[in-house]
Amino acid sequence: MSGGGLFTGTLNMLVLLALSDGPLHGYAIGRWIRQSSQGALGVAEGQLYPALHCMAERGWLKESKGKTETGRSAKFYELTVAGRQRLSEEQDSWQQYSDAVQHVIASRG
Repeated sequence: MSGGGLFTGTLNMLVLLALSDGPLHGYAIGRWIRQSSQGALGVAEGQLYPALHCMAERGWLKESKGKTETGRSAKFYELTVAGRQRLSEEQDSWQQYSDAVQHVIASRG
């Protein structure tokens, strides 16, 4: 599934989850999502960077300049306290949604 197939809330949750272990730059966030989903989910740059900007405006992410593993300058993103709270809320909502869909699928048995 390409990034275009991700709902905005799902993308937000995946980005917040990617950053839960520490700061990453945009490309690394996209790579983490792709690798963690075993290649099933990809996020287009045109979708990822506006989402990062929006989450930073909402106070969920802190931005800083740094160097990538290849020595290039990049913007790094890090969860704020509000971002960690939002991740918890998103995970709870996702679990409820997933459980409901599973229930519907099982009812068709």
